[in-house]
Amino acid sequence: MPPLSGRTRQQIRVAVGGNLGPGALRLITAATNGSTTTFLTDDLWGSDNEHIGKWWLGTDDPNDGVQARVTDSAVTTNQTTLTLYPAVTSTLSDDTAELWSPEFNPEDIHRYINQAIMEAVGRVYDPVEDLSLFADGRQTRFDIPTGLTMLSHIFYRQKATSISIHTAGAEWDESTDSDATVTQDTKDYKRGSGSVKIVVAGTVSNGDVLATDSFTSLDISGMTHVEFWIKVITATAAADLQLLLDDTASCTSPLETLDVPALTADTWTLVRVALANPETDTALISVGLEFNANAGANTIWVDDIRAIDNNMHVWAEMPRRYWVIDVEARDMVLTPAGRNVAGYAALRLVGGDDPPLMAADSDVSEISDLFIIARATALAYGAQSGGAATDPDDRRRMFDRWTALADREYAKLPMLTNARRIE
Repeated sequence: MPPLSGRTRQQIRVAVGGNLGPGALRLITAATNGSTTTFLTDDLWGSDNEHIGKWWLGTDDPNDGVQARVTDSAVTTNQTTLTLYPAVTSTLSDDTAELWSPEFNPEDIHRYINQAIMEAVGRVYDPVEDLSLFADGRQTRFDIPTGLTMLSHIFYRQKATSISIHTAGAEWDESTDSDATVTQDTKDYKRGSGSVKIVVAGTVSNGDVLATDSFTSLDISGMTHVEFWIKVITATAAADLQLLLDDTASCTSPLETLDVPALTADTWTLVRVALANPETDTALISVGLEFNANAGANTIWVDDIRAIDNNMHVWAEMPRRYWVIDVEARDMVLTPAGRNVAGYAALRLVGGDDPPLMAADSDVSEISDLFIIARATALAYGAQSGGAATDPDDRRRMFDRWTALADREYAKLPMLTNARRIE
């Protein structure tokens, strides 16, 4: 059974505090309104001045995550007034907070939590799958997408249910905007013998349909997505360009208006966009490209537009000897045999990302909570322990105990196999 994970930083911090002994942490609630420098609670006991020097940490609005030091404490009719410095937002009845003993600063506990997570880097990964790369039988190097620090498997799409909408084997000539010039490019393309090249003048306006082309009626109502290659000379933002599909000529009333994601300059990009209304796409006859926003001079290439059923892929694993990682360039490199095996196909990268550090109380752990809690507890005890003469609370022994528990939980973390580090 895999280790349990998913607690928030606040939950982990409270668990650590509970492990540090009965006086380390108290959870308190305001009994009545206070001020910017006072917090009044019925949840504490003791005499005046007993809580001076402790750490106060707000745990709900408007002081969620705000920390202050207790400079005075006074008891009146069983209600304790804590004086806080520096000032916070005025405290109100039912506000919640944590009260930590002076030796356990909550900021230190946060550092111990992240130190535990960093210790697990290289042993545990947050699982990631990526479908953004596409092999064309010629390309050798592929930029590894961000969010991956390890690769374990690469698959290529061996079979896909698809319908070709336009091969881009001829220039689009159904209609052309006055600010665009359309030609066939037989030198720069991704599949077949050429691509459609659209040179856009600086006089173009937002909403201009740059060009359209007609084709024999197609029913793609059983498909889920459209895939196509696109390249621009000047980078574009998401939705600057839109691919249009229509059952009327020249895309005058498109059934599908598909936003093209952000494009990097001078880079062929395989775009996969979900169909918005597949049930209506039963008799398409026209495809077009619109400059939807941030219109300006550009040159655009489009190639191999097809509809696919994203639920009907058959994937085959690429043998590990056919691919390597260039760590310095952060590239995945196919060998000649790998290019031949993949051919013209989508690639699926399976790997993982390093578990993220926890920066906010709402952040959720992605590795074993039990390991993080045990290691952070051990570190907190270790920071406050000393020799036999200076350790009256026996914290050195508690450090050893919690270290052993953390080591045991660490051993339960799943061992990675076939993992290749990217960075």
